[in-house]
Amino acid sequence: MNISSSRDQDNTFVVRLGGDWNIAHGLPSTEDIQKQIASTPHPERVVFDTRELGGWDSSLLTFLSKLIKFCREKSIPVSNQGLPGGLARLIDLSAAVPEKKDARKESKRPPFLSRVGEATLEAGKSAGEMVAFIGEAFLALGKLLRGKARFRRSDLFLLIQECGAQALPIVSLVSVLVGLILAFVGAVQLRLFGAQIYVADLVGIGMAREMGAMMTAIVMAGRTGAAFAAQLGTMQVNEEIDALKTLGISPMEFLVLPRLLALVLMLPLLCLYADLMGILGGGLIGVGMLNLSVAQYYHETVAALNLTQFLLGLIKAGVFGVLVALSGCLRGMQCGRSASAVGEAATSSVVTAIVSIIVSDALLTVIYDRMGV
Repeated sequence: MNISSSRDQDNTFVVRLGGDWNIAHGLPSTEDIQKQIASTPHPERVVFDTRELGGWDSSLLTFLSKLIKFCREKSIPVSNQGLPGGLARLIDLSAAVPEKKDARKESKRPPFLSRVGEATLEAGKSAGEMVAFIGEAFLALGKLLRGKARFRRSDLFLLIQECGAQALPIVSLVSVLVGLILAFVGAVQLRLFGAQIYVADLVGIGMAREMGAMMTAIVMAGRTGAAFAAQLGTMQVNEEIDALKTLGISPMEFLVLPRLLALVLMLPLLCLYADLMGILGGGLIGVGMLNLSVAQYYHETVAALNLTQFLLGLIKAGVFGVLVALSGCLRGMQCGRSASAVGEAATSSVVTAIVSIIVSDALLTVIYDRMGV
């Protein structure tokens, strides 16, 4: 890139630009030209000579923008006639759009009380949206009971398959490992008292009342709840949900209700399956490490458990199914209009579901204790 300047007889300052301008070679400085213009007594105008100019890119545009801005500050007219047509139009376009006021102002961190207030307002808004969503979901469920809900039954059966049969491998693995861990932790202490046989009681009651439902729900929150959020979030990005509203179809009935029903129906069954797999995992430790026979472990498990224990776990599983489905669908419906928002919705759904599961499990445990069961 070549830059030179001179002054004509009519007191016109000429800036000659030549060579190839490439941003890879760096941005040229305008200080020399500015000093020459400032030292010129009362220049009539500034013009450009680009007859020797080769290729150019945004580096030339940046150079000219800085120079023209300097001239305008000095009230010196600038002529774009000597510039290539495309470059002149870019200069005019950049001058036509004024810079926003305070665009270069450094952002200051708001005060602590202001941040607390904004967070509180945001939490209140989020809570209101959550309550409204739950209300709409139960209204849709009421329409289903009256036979007026509009959704495709084939979607429901497909979702049941995805939430049920396709989740068996991961549920099996997690449940067996949880049973193994419970049995191993119990065996370490019970062997001190020669009470190894009660490992069967520990694993059976722990899986039936608590761990079976909780671990299944957490697995489904990460597997299915996040999938629901991603599916609905993608529909939000592609404006498919807006299209349903335009057609007069309720997204709550068409999209949320089948997912809610599928998880509520399948999670208790998966919980019961997880209970059995966990007891089997505990049996592996009991038979393999504690020298218990299969018959001893079986009879002790049967003696420790009853239908009430399984029923309490199934009730929790049903509640967890509602929470996982609502969390996934809520975050999906709240998703923004970008690809990153879909990932954020999936992450948020998992966090919301797991927190809801833990809180509701604690509340149900307290209720069970008050009821004496």
